[in-house]
Amino acid sequence: MVVLRRRRGKDVRLEGHVTEVLEHRTVRLLGTVRRGRSGVYLAPQDDRVVYRVVLSDIGAAHDGDMVVTEITRYPGPHEDLEARVVSVLGPASDPGVEIEAILHAHDLPRTFPPAVERAATRIAQSVDPETLQLVAADEGLPPPPPKRRPWHQSPVSPRRIDLRTLPLVTIDGETARDFDDAVAVLDGPRGGSRLLVAIADVGAYVPAGGDLDREARARGTSVYVPDRVLPMLPEPLSQGICSLNPDVDRLVQAVLIDCDRTGAVLGAAFFPGLMRSRARLTYTEVREIVTDRAVATRQRYAPLVDDLERMVALGEQMARVRHRRGSIDLDLPEAEIVLDLQGKPEDIGRAERNAAHRMIESFMLAANEAVASFLTARRVAMPYRVHDPPEEEAVRDLARFLAGFGLTLGIEDGTVKPKTFQRVLARAVGRPEERLVHTILLRSMQQARYTPINSGHFGLAAKCYAHFTSPIRRYPDLALHRILAAEIAGETTARDNATDDLAAICAESSERERTAMDAERSIVQLYKVRFMQERIGETLDGHISGVAAFGFFVELDDYFVDGLVHVATLTDDRYELVDHQHLLRGRRRGTIYRLGDAVRVRVGSVSMERRQVDLVIA
Repeated sequence: MVVLRRRRGKDVRLEGHVTEVLEHRTVRLLGTVRRGRSGVYLAPQDDRVVYRVVLSDIGAAHDGDMVVTEITRYPGPHEDLEARVVSVLGPASDPGVEIEAILHAHDLPRTFPPAVERAATRIAQSVDPETLQLVAADEGLPPPPPKRRPWHQSPVSPRRIDLRTLPLVTIDGETARDFDDAVAVLDGPRGGSRLLVAIADVGAYVPAGGDLDREARARGTSVYVPDRVLPMLPEPLSQGICSLNPDVDRLVQAVLIDCDRTGAVLGAAFFPGLMRSRARLTYTEVREIVTDRAVATRQRYAPLVDDLERMVALGEQMARVRHRRGSIDLDLPEAEIVLDLQGKPEDIGRAERNAAHRMIESFMLAANEAVASFLTARRVAMPYRVHDPPEEEAVRDLARFLAGFGLTLGIEDGTVKPKTFQRVLARAVGRPEERLVHTILLRSMQQARYTPINSGHFGLAAKCYAHFTSPIRRYPDLALHRILAAEIAGETTARDNATDDLAAICAESSERERTAMDAERSIVQLYKVRFMQERIGETLDGHISGVAAFGFFVELDDYFVDGLVHVATLTDDRYELVDHQHLLRGRRRGTIYRLGDAVRVRVGSVSMERRQVDLVIA
């Protein structure tokens, strides 16, 4: 590229033109085969492709098939782009093919290489306690730290402790198959509690640098979509020997956290262990036991009822401690898609977030922070999970937006503190715009990422934080397990080897995480649009969730789906946007559509290409 400099007054403008293309980033295209009068073409899924794509070789593809193509010739001036079909996914109208297309577009692998599968099948699917040098829990559990002792200086133990006598349980969703974590609450000193968090010891089965490790690193994360899971590790590990299934022995890395009677952390210890889960519980069952006090469920799990009530109480205490220091709790519901036996969406609702969800969240946050603080105090390199404060421009835009609702954002030197966001959220509770305020606050913040350089976690108001509790499904957690295990055992060479490629691991994992999130969102939106296809013409109630110059968005009450009421369909008047009041107002009649207003709408049309539901006022 040749760059020319040209001055205009005080400004310096740079202009340039391309002299040579060294490398093309896009080498494959996804789209639908279309036959025309002058040949066969590809209708690309990516609307950024502005050239006509001529197919020189379609192989076994037919008109209307979704295909993966490889570019054979890039266009010059006034030329078409040429490509050949390398993979036929199937008819574009097939719902399963649409999912496959999204997975292909995000380059997400659906199968494991044969070498990885063979490595997984060679791993024994049971633990032989006789081969382990175990220490009984009564003897091996580290004592509580002295009062006021900083918890990151608590002792560690390289000995594997037998935890099978302790009431550890797993608590997950109904459809979960891989169980990373188990929890228990034990008696602590001075009226406090000892929280035991046991995490699957994946590092004991996945050696660094092997076939399993290289594939896990390349994937970076498991991907969860409504009809399947694309796991980071093969099933013999993810659902077998590494999963903390009930009533079987499993190797774990454990964190023992001592809390006072208010839930504040006093100390933490770290050690390998052997556990046996007492039960595989679901969030719904814990809610029925603790919140609903359902007799049948309490009877079924009678030996665990007292423990679960103590756990929920401790989780609430720990949440209050986090809140006091400034941790931000953005309560944004997620879609829960129910599929029928044919894989079609049967219902789309808001995923429940009950006391059991909040309890497990508190426990996992505490364990993650404990490990990060411990290794930071020892000056050990590690993959931090950082969340930087919002950028100055984003803060200014957020302040202007909130001012339209009468909400003030406290800004000091162009920055905000987590407690500032807390106060805004508290003032928005119960107001029509509460959901929108949560969404806009989230959008104003930067995305969390992995990095070997600690800059703190803004959202949690934490000085240091890392991901440790999900090594089955997140590669940074597995990397951190290796680092912690080497530090506990005093193996400095193994620890240094585990931190050799840390910067690259963090960058790759952050990128793969974003890719997985984009794919999951795309597939959820596809299911939503497909679900609403069956409801064209129906009249439904909803609330205005967003306002723009081109119309307003409505979130339906019965289904967790958004649709657009385009301004062109509002034929009774000419509407204009009053931005600072978040409303559309008719010029002649003065009719107003304001953010948060209840409206009745009819499903007008559904566009699978645009993945959009179009609504009209009923």
